Amino acid sequence: MRHARRRLQRLAQVAATGGILCGGLMITTATAGEPTAPAGREATGGGATARPDELGASLVARLGTSRTAGTWIGSDGLPVVAVTDAEAAAEVGRAGARAKVVPHSMRQLRSATDALRSAPRVPGTAWVMDYASNKVVVHADSTVSSDDWSRMSGLAEDIGGYVEMQRTKGSFTTRVSGGAPVFAGNGRCSAGFDVTDGRKKYILTAGHCGAVGTTWFQDAQGAGRVGTTTASSFPGSDFSLVEYENGEASSGGSAVAIGGGREVRITGAADPFVGQQVFRSGSTTGVRAGRVTALNATVNFPEGTVTGLIETTVCAEPGDSGGPLFARGVALGVTSGGNGDCTTGGLTYFQPVTTATAALGVRVIGATTAAEDGRGVAAPPPGAGATALPEATGGVRLPAWTGVPRGYVPGLLVAAVSLVGLVATRWIRSAHDRRSYRRQYSQAWG
Repeated sequence: MRHARRRLQRLAQVAATGGILCGGLMITTATAGEPTAPAGREATGGGATARPDELGASLVARLGTSRTAGTWIGSDGLPVVAVTDAEAAAEVGRAGARAKVVPHSMRQLRSATDALRSAPRVPGTAWVMDYASNKVVVHADSTVSSDDWSRMSGLAEDIGGYVEMQRTKGSFTTRVSGGAPVFAGNGRCSAGFDVTDGRKKYILTAGHCGAVGTTWFQDAQGAGRVGTTTASSFPGSDFSLVEYENGEASSGGSAVAIGGGREVRITGAADPFVGQQVFRSGSTTGVRAGRVTALNATVNFPEGTVTGLIETTVCAEPGDSGGPLFARGVALGVTSGGNGDCTTGGLTYFQPVTTATAALGVRVIGATTAAEDGRGVAAPPPGAGATALPEATGGVRLPAWTGVPRGYVPGLLVAAVSLVGLVATRWIRSAHDRRSYRRQYSQAWG
């Protein structure tokens, strides 16, 4: 009986040890399967490799516009690169990204948008390159007449089968509210980001909010003068600078109010990527969340055409114009316009911050530049915690850590259970040996 018990204990120990080794092997295999940086790219920031969006962008740059058609982040968090041939697909796979073979290259998609831009302008239309569907999607709002719709549909057909016409609800308008002015006398906008040229401090906001010389106030009655617009670009682009009344550059950082007396500190400025979760703040609807659906969008507003915009699923309403678009403490854009509202939803377009600051010769206060960060995109400071946003975002949090990779979980579970089993068998054997010793000791001494 005693020998049988010991044999079972030895078998349990061997099984537990084998389980730990198996779990370690599973973790090692999962680690080997994680996306890695492209060949030749050095790790930065203490051994960190390229982020998924950087990996996709680097592959597109390496393969060129004739063999690729954009990159985005898939639902599983991995970068997806649209390619036009099997050899390019294999190279993408070796780099750790996922390839999608498509019929049309980026060069063809850009040629289609050039043809649309060269045609007579139709207010109420917008178009983007949809990387996932490998098409140029043309949106036409409710103000577009049937004649204009027919004409643009004919143009789309002439360009090719990769231009898709879509009717959208509402109308594409800039998001200025004339009913309750807060800043300018001609309407209400939202402040974007605090920026500086190294000498003076400004507000970066939308260009359609006011021309050069527009005076901004804290309320509709003209009390509390904020500053004056000193530079503005609209249409074409959609950004402007409002010089603060005191005109002095701030030594502190820029922050975005998210309600309840809370703020998100802005620590970087960068371009977004397709599929990225983003947040927008505005004086009408507060903080709202959504995702980037396209880049380099063109929108034909009634006032004129604006190009190079970010398209998102974030809603906006009149008065939200100029408000900041951000993610994880990184400034991405300022609100330009869109269709729909925050009840029915719709598309909202943003002027990229990087384009605006480069044109104006300013930088976001407190932001790390791409060159300083060393990765081509600014990032939050190390150790920054998650920032919970108010109910307007649907309980979404801004994570500072993405958690344990999904592939590690099975191996960790196997190793943990095996370790517990090994400890338990050793404890049982130790307890049994102590009882045997006490019995022998008591018999020896009577």
